[in-house]
Amino acid sequence: LPAQRPDEPSRTGRRSQPSRHRYKLDEIRATALGIYAEMSAVREDVTAEEVKHQLLGMASGQETLLSYYRYFMRNFEKRVGVNRTEKTLYAYRNSYNHVAVFLQMQYKVTDLPFTALDRSFIEKYVLYLRTECNLSQSTIVNHSVRLKTVVGEAIADGIITANPFIGYELARPKPRQKYLTSEELHRIMVTPLHNRTLYHVRDLFLFSCFTGISYIDMCLLSNEHLSLAEDGVWWIKSARKKSGVDFEIPLMELPLRILEKYRDIAPEGKLLPMYSNCVLNYHLKHIAEICGIKRKLVFHAARHTYATEITLSHGVPLETVSKMLGHRQIKTTQIYAKVTDDKIDTDTRNLNEKIAERFSVVI
Repeated sequence: LPAQRPDEPSRTGRRSQPSRHRYKLDEIRATALGIYAEMSAVREDVTAEEVKHQLLGMASGQETLLSYYRYFMRNFEKRVGVNRTEKTLYAYRNSYNHVAVFLQMQYKVTDLPFTALDRSFIEKYVLYLRTECNLSQSTIVNHSVRLKTVVGEAIADGIITANPFIGYELARPKPRQKYLTSEELHRIMVTPLHNRTLYHVRDLFLFSCFTGISYIDMCLLSNEHLSLAEDGVWWIKSARKKSGVDFEIPLMELPLRILEKYRDIAPEGKLLPMYSNCVLNYHLKHIAEICGIKRKLVFHAARHTYATEITLSHGVPLETVSKMLGHRQIKTTQIYAKVTDDKIDTDTRNLNEKIAERFSVVI
């Protein structure tokens, strides 16, 4: 029998594998030429990129992922300084760049229709962040949450109806203890240090530990934020730079002494002479070594310490702590305020005493 040519239908009526591939390519080419002819009939400056987008279902009238992401960031930028920060906007821009590079590497496109987003897309994106970008698990979670936020906004705007993140849970790293224990805090307070700079950094850190005021808000503190109540208690009353939420904090003896110590050193109108956050964290690393604290110490740990060891562990209600920290929601405060073993022990003993007073059992 004569041999069958590669592009000739088989005697069973089916084309050979190479023939089917050539047929499919010819079909795609014909479709692309048809799209180009239709678009050229309307205008002259048609690009190959536009033809490819149309061919892949990315028609100009259909909202795409990166296009909407840019729209989201433009709206976000308008809120910077009102209830959003420049730092968070930068984080969204960074996440946007990761998505853009991922689309180029994985799909060879500059954008993608929202309809193409599915569970597989998210899993491939997370794998890209882990393998190609070599990011930590916590950073991967942050990038994924920002993408999820943008997708959620698109759903709210009626761009898409199906949420590709439904049922997808990214494993979060085990949270590190961010607050100082009472014993560690005591060591920082009493351990002799090497020089004046370290004492200055320690004082600023302790001021935050005993007020809960964040670094940026401490930088902005001025005389106008101090007020004296009728009962003789000094208060700091201000608003968070990050969110604009008001906070009011009664000053204990230690932060009052720190304010008095630096009253003549602080810049005009300011309450405290501040270093940059980077410089503070650099010196806190050495302070931790001197004090025998075996984990990383950063300035923001002071705010966690205030919520956990200074307030919650001593019976201050969570709602009050939330107000003093300037949080909009209690759930944000719960991230800071951890229930310590000492707090559980104290509460249990107090409960036992109250029950013993009210109930008696004959055994």
